[in-house]
Amino acid sequence: MTVVVGVDGAGRTYRLNQLAVGATAGSVRLTGAESAAELAALLEIAGKDGSVIVVDDAHRLGRDVLPALTAAARGGRRILMSRRPTLAGAELAELDDAVASAGGVEQLIPLDAAGVAELIRDVTGRPGSVQTVQAVLEASAGLPAIAVTLIGVPAGTVPAALAARVQRRLAVLVPAAARLARIQALGLALPDDVLAAAAQTEVAQLAGLQRDLRDAGLLAPGSERLVPAVAAAVLAELPPAERRRLHDAVAQALLAAGADPLLAARQLRAAGVRSAVAAQLYRTAGELIRFADSEAALAWFDDALEAGADPADLIAARSEAAALAGVRVEPGGPIAAPGSGPVSTRLALVAGTLAARDGRADRAGQALLATAAPGPLLAVPALVGTGQLDRAAVAGVGDGPPPLRRLAEAVLAGLDPAPAVPLLIEAADAIEQTGVTVVLPDTPHALGAVIAVTAGDASTAEHLLTRALAAGTGGPAGTDRHRLLLAWVRMRSGRYDTAHAELRRVAGRRLSGRDRILAAALAAGIARRSGDVAALRDTWAGAEQVLARRTVELFQLEPVEELVVAAARLRQQQRIAPVLDELAGIVDRLGRPPAWSVTLGWVRLAVAIAGIDETATVHEQAADTAAELAGWQPTGARQRAQCTAAACWADVLRGRVSADAVWAATEALLGAQLPWEASRLAGQAAIRTADPAAARRLLERARDVTVTEPAADARAEAGLAGLSEREVEVARLVLAGRTHKEIGAQLYIAPKTVEHHVARIRTKLGAGSRAEFVAALRSALDTPDSARPV
Repeated sequence: MTVVVGVDGAGRTYRLNQLAVGATAGSVRLTGAESAAELAALLEIAGKDGSVIVVDDAHRLGRDVLPALTAAARGGRRILMSRRPTLAGAELAELDDAVASAGGVEQLIPLDAAGVAELIRDVTGRPGSVQTVQAVLEASAGLPAIAVTLIGVPAGTVPAALAARVQRRLAVLVPAAARLARIQALGLALPDDVLAAAAQTEVAQLAGLQRDLRDAGLLAPGSERLVPAVAAAVLAELPPAERRRLHDAVAQALLAAGADPLLAARQLRAAGVRSAVAAQLYRTAGELIRFADSEAALAWFDDALEAGADPADLIAARSEAAALAGVRVEPGGPIAAPGSGPVSTRLALVAGTLAARDGRADRAGQALLATAAPGPLLAVPALVGTGQLDRAAVAGVGDGPPPLRRLAEAVLAGLDPAPAVPLLIEAADAIEQTGVTVVLPDTPHALGAVIAVTAGDASTAEHLLTRALAAGTGGPAGTDRHRLLLAWVRMRSGRYDTAHAELRRVAGRRLSGRDRILAAALAAGIARRSGDVAALRDTWAGAEQVLARRTVELFQLEPVEELVVAAARLRQQQRIAPVLDELAGIVDRLGRPPAWSVTLGWVRLAVAIAGIDETATVHEQAADTAAELAGWQPTGARQRAQCTAAACWADVLRGRVSADAVWAATEALLGAQLPWEASRLAGQAAIRTADPAAARRLLERARDVTVTEPAADARAEAGLAGLSEREVEVARLVLAGRTHKEIGAQLYIAPKTVEHHVARIRTKLGAGSRAEFVAALRSALDTPDSARPV
């Protein structure tokens, strides 16, 4: 007397037959089609000869048959029966109780790996591989009837036997259960209310339908998901149009339930749905993420257009996403959009932003100033940058979100960089914490970095930029700008290799006009500081195009220094005067604020010095420029250091070298985080002094203040493999691909001295061939093999 319990496909019939074969007195099998008289006759025969009554799929028997079997069981007849897990009805429950109480219940469980391996051996005559066993086990969820159809079938295909089995099961299910099975075959993680709505049923009916699917052997044991092979068979049966209809039903159910539109849109995209509902969802998805993931938002807007959305409904959000992603919008887009209202305001803000990024600060200021709030607030950096301080002050009190008001306030204070830096940090904090729903012409992180460098605070500049990069502030276009500015800060601090590494990371990117100026300045600055005249000439083509535009503004003053100095070094003086005159006009219109006036004077001094550098002769104009700058008395520490250094330059260029004064000036420049400028001053003073002792002292000073990486890194590397600090510097530059001449120019030592350093390093590392030498350097300095020469 045994009850065998299991879902369809678990092997109920197989197990029942095994038990029946073991019956010593034979068996009588019921088909379920017997009449009452035929059933009574069979029961009488079994009673006489002691045969076992075998009842397969007892859950399928009619209610009029079950009571007779229950009476027979309670009267001592031996019965073997199988059924599904669900006891559907009191009559079946009574029969189950009568048989189980006289015998027992055997619950079939899914096959494990060993069971699947045995099944494969029985079917094929040979054991399957571990991979084959695992694949069959996962696809069948351990149900033997499904597993046997998968044996010997290529992965990814639906066996005909399995497809037929699934079709039969779906055909006998109630329509709601069949709909539920088809929706679950999509593999979506949906809440019950959405699942019920998509299946056109009530939530209260969902549990019963799930039980039907479980009993039919369609659900994985212990799960509410279809058996993977069953899901594949269900989907294979669905025509593409029907599959899209199911996705559409799911999406509408998600919307009706107030679910995340992005989740609903993903369901439709997965099915390639193109409908009015899909277009609405794709558009909504793009609008939701346009500031968080602009590139993904553009893809959603493209999907919306393909699904039939009106382009006019997408133009504002799509333009914002394109601006954030650094992608040019199509002609006829935001700049050409007429009219008024929220959409036109958004388009006008994007147009002003694009003008600012293109390096047209004057045009950007006018466009944003003429736009509804928060346009005037966004116009403030462009207005200040082009010398329109009065208009900027009026715009800075306009309406807008608090983070934008804080940004405008900080930029207006930027004429005095030191006190403006904390305000810009606050603006950056506000943007990160609350966010904004407009495209910014420039981020507070970028503006804060520029102004912090002018204040001599490179560490704050780097901190702001690394925060912006970590947060993805400003989208991909903002990332390019922040990365370039980070490279700029590192170059100004003497960390040339890491600056070059950041510059390489934006190689091939489509940069805005403003960022092309920065990239060209970086390339020129790195080439000048490494003493690589050939590289300087190579960068001149890009720099020349930038200077020819003559579209500069205040916050580009320091990067422009590198371009005009490059022009002076390459004897392209005709490119210099118009640019410097434009910058001087901006500074004059701003009332000649001391910090920026000194910065401009320092640029003029750098140009003048570059003009005499190759001839090594005193140029009276350069000395006069230095003397003029030395006459300023600014309050900022960085500007004071520059004016002190300018006084030394005036004396040095006239042949009056005081080693102590130069030493003090270099100390001031180092404190202002201008190591290259300090090294340059000490080196030129060493060349021009007639005192050999002073020359040696100043030359050593020039070498000591040259920085190639952060001091902490240099200290950590010092002594590695027995190398001195100087040898570590040389080793790093060798790994970066520099020649002896280039290393000498950067470190202010002769190429022959570099050669001696390299020989000593090779000896200490015990390297023979060049390959061994490079490998030993990488190991000693913990440099990855993937690193490539600069």
